[in-house]
Amino acid sequence: MTRTRKNFSSGAKWEPVVGYSRAVRVGPHVWVAGTTAVDEQSEIVGEGDAYEQARYVFAKIGKALRQAGASLDDVVRTRMFITHLAHQEGVGRAHFEAVGHVRPAATMVQISSLVDSRLLVEIEVDAYVEDGNEPD
Repeated sequence: MTRTRKNFSSGAKWEPVVGYSRAVRVGPHVWVAGTTAVDEQSEIVGEGDAYEQARYVFAKIGKALRQAGASLDDVVRTRMFITHLAHQEGVGRAHFEAVGHVRPAATMVQISSLVDSRLLVEIEVDAYVEDGNEPD
């Protein structure tokens, strides 16, 4: 069975410049790119608050998953990159609120920085859609 690759864009200005998609779906698998708390006007949401940034990021990821015919219920893997260990509690709380009910395999690591020093967290997820329902 041949699987069709579908790329989904969020409209972020960096997608065509860097050459990536917000999400990619092949068959029942969906991968969502590293996502930060930057809104449609390129403004940072929740500046100085890792929990609020992570909540916004999971909402943004949820939107990308819906575009690809999936949902946060389908997440099987999360990777969270934080700029300071002090952010782990807030980011972990947002993770629990968003996907704790499905308990995906998860990784959280501290990194030295993100593309903007006001960004405190970047999150990527992988999802698997059991029913194979693919978007048009």
